[in-house]
Amino acid sequence: MYHFKSEKLSKKQQYKMISGSVIPRPIAWVTSLNELDEIVNAAPFSFFSAASNEIPLLTVAVLRSNGQLKDTARNILDQKEAVVHIVDVDLTKEMNETAAPLAPEQSELTRTSLSLIDSQTVKVPGIKEARIRFETTLHQHVEVKDDAGQAVSDLFLLKVTDFYFAESVFDLEKEYILPEALNPTARLSGIQYAEMGRLFTYKRPTE
Repeated sequence: MYHFKSEKLSKKQQYKMISGSVIPRPIAWVTSLNELDEIVNAAPFSFFSAASNEIPLLTVAVLRSNGQLKDTARNILDQKEAVVHIVDVDLTKEMNETAAPLAPEQSELTRTSLSLIDSQTVKVPGIKEARIRFETTLHQHVEVKDDAGQAVSDLFLLKVTDFYFAESVFDLEKEYILPEALNPTARLSGIQYAEMGRLFTYKRPTE
């Protein structure tokens, strides 16, 4: 096997090796509110997962740009809320448009044909076309620092207050999400994405 000491790698090399190995990753498509300008920002983040089976928590890591907070991170810290959407294959092109590095007073959604829908519990609206979305409030924020003590990323634990599922992707009787119907988009490395392939199952051992 090839072996690399992380201390001998550049930050870019470390990032490439992690983002290319920890795959496939779901994409958190986050809307947040810049209340000062009444702007809804939207951006995708693939350092994204769930955190607990006791509390409905999602984790989203927002990498800083030259040490500066990104709009989404700043908005969540200011407003203490966000809406997280799951990206499906049909929405991938629109999602990619919202990755554009716009100024805080500009909404990335203007680059798309998407529409907004009011939320029930939070002020931040959601993206109507997304087939799964979660209204969330800020549960915990962790400022991730490098060895020199400089903040390089903002890790958010977001508590889900409201769940929304399109009828086409949710079995109401069994309360199952239907992954094949959702067909979520997965992030790989670089500019590569993937969609879901063959499904298979294994029963967990009981002893």
